[in-house]
Amino acid sequence: MGVTGPIRVVVAKPGLDGHDRGAKVIARALRDAGMEVIYTGLHQTPEQIVDTAIQEDADAIGLSILSGAHNTLFSKVIELLKEREAEDIKVFGGGIIPEADIAPLKEQGVAEIFTPGATTASIVDWVNAHVRQPAEA
Repeated sequence: MGVTGPIRVVVAKPGLDGHDRGAKVIARALRDAGMEVIYTGLHQTPEQIVDTAIQEDADAIGLSILSGAHNTLFSKVIELLKEREAEDIKVFGGGIIPEADIAPLKEQGVAEIFTPGATTASIVDWVNAHVRQPAEA
């Protein structure tokens, strides 16, 4: 039973961080690469993000976190996906995340972290390589 259609990605800004330019740039790059992108806007709770991902039948969640709350917010999203039996939704993200925090986040289940300087092309390539492959037209 194969899944068809383009890769669906929820791009979200969790917590109190009010800077969303980077999230919008990534959302546009993913869209321009043929993916369906659902941008949730600013100040989303982990519960809202997971609810949106499940309702939208997303293949992945991309979190943009600049506030310093990455350990708490990534962990909560991963925990909620497990509780909702939606662990097939990959979680990746980026923002101001110290190098020392990346390995522990990946151990918790975050698939990839992109730090400042990552190109939109590298993010698109990663999503294409690691998230469900779209059906051939």
